[in-house]
Amino acid sequence: MIDSSARIESGASIGHDVTVGPFCTIGPHVTIGDGCRLIGHVNISGYTTIGPRTVIYPFASLGTPPQSFSYKGGPTTLTIGADCDIRENVTMNTGTEEGGGATTVGDNCFFMVASHVGHDCHVGNRNVFANNAMLAGHCTIGDNIVFGGGVAVRQVTRIGDGAMIVGLSGVRADVIPGGMAQGPLAHLVGLNVVGMRRRGLSKAEIHRVRDAYRALFFGEGGFRERLEQVAIDYAADAQVVKIIAFIRAGTRPLTMAIKRSEGDEDA
Repeated sequence: MIDSSARIESGASIGHDVTVGPFCTIGPHVTIGDGCRLIGHVNISGYTTIGPRTVIYPFASLGTPPQSFSYKGGPTTLTIGADCDIRENVTMNTGTEEGGGATTVGDNCFFMVASHVGHDCHVGNRNVFANNAMLAGHCTIGDNIVFGGGVAVRQVTRIGDGAMIVGLSGVRADVIPGGMAQGPLAHLVGLNVVGMRRRGLSKAEIHRVRDAYRALFFGEGGFRERLEQVAIDYAADAQVVKIIAFIRAGTRPLTMAIKRSEGDEDA
């Protein structure tokens, strides 16, 4: 199922049951997994691996060199997982030598029109990037995260599992698991309660996370003191434990401003 107008360079590895539509170009170091579909006008270059059953729409460009002055031209990589949906004009770059040499994307991710994954980013599973959502280099993205349209994430930023980034937000600091960030210079405005429900958390579990959130960010005493107390008080709550571990794992302070909001009250 390879259109006669497609150009596949010698050395490329094409799996079984792959469709390569009109005017696609595939470089010599590319691996396409079984059951993938390239609709047409798709460019895949560099040392790029595409997982099984991923669908790629026209004018997506994957595996091009990183947009970084530090890149030295080495054989850095882009790896995309299985069952992803990559829509028109999406771009993803390979890594840089100094950044570890690899950009990775997990399984079951949905990249809408013109979204971008920068060099040395590591994106988890089941994430949704709405139109024009953009990751700068070296970002670490967990699982089950929703990026609204026009979101821009600054380099070397972490976003925890289950977070929601509201459209047109500029993210310049880490976002906790299950958090909701919003604004041109994004603030943490509450919890992604809708996402928690969709992942099967009960009403009681959501209330416990909300209580822990209030104690952590609006309780008495210094932040480190509150962090240790919440870790003790909610040691049996998996979602809260994940938030505490995320904060402790950071290499820089949790600097995102926190706004009081009733948005996470409807649990």
